[in-house]
Amino acid sequence: MDIHIVSGDLEEAFSVSQNIPEFDTPYDISEYEKRLDDSPLILTAELGDKPIGFKIGYDRFKDGSFYSWMGGILPEHRKNGVASALADYQEEWARLKEYKSIKLKTRNKHETMISFAIDREFNIIDSEPNEDIQEIRIWMEKVL
Repeated sequence: MDIHIVSGDLEEAFSVSQNIPEFDTPYDISEYEKRLDDSPLILTAELGDKPIGFKIGYDRFKDGSFYSWMGGILPEHRKNGVASALADYQEEWARLKEYKSIKLKTRNKHETMISFAIDREFNIIDSEPNEDIQEIRIWMEKVL
């Protein structure tokens, strides 16, 4: 599989985000633009010239950590190393920019994401309660 990672194309990354079935209520592009005005990393995974995955993050906390905010792979391209390629790129970029860690937040219902993060040496560092156990927010961090 000839996957390549492209940096900086918000519209392409946004177009992929609109087709990720786990995103029950996907963000409008204005939410992306609002969050990404300071130190963003916008990545898109492409197969040929077709975008098949994305990963977006920014310096949310100003504490030496990089926040991996949004990401996803189109269902028909999962289990092919696309998420790992995006995560590898993001982690190397963050190291080069001298971030000390990467943080992310997911929900209890996203078991595949939790497992992926644990496999990549993220630790659960906090959670946010919710009446619906599936909607509990889980904070994770990987020290670089």
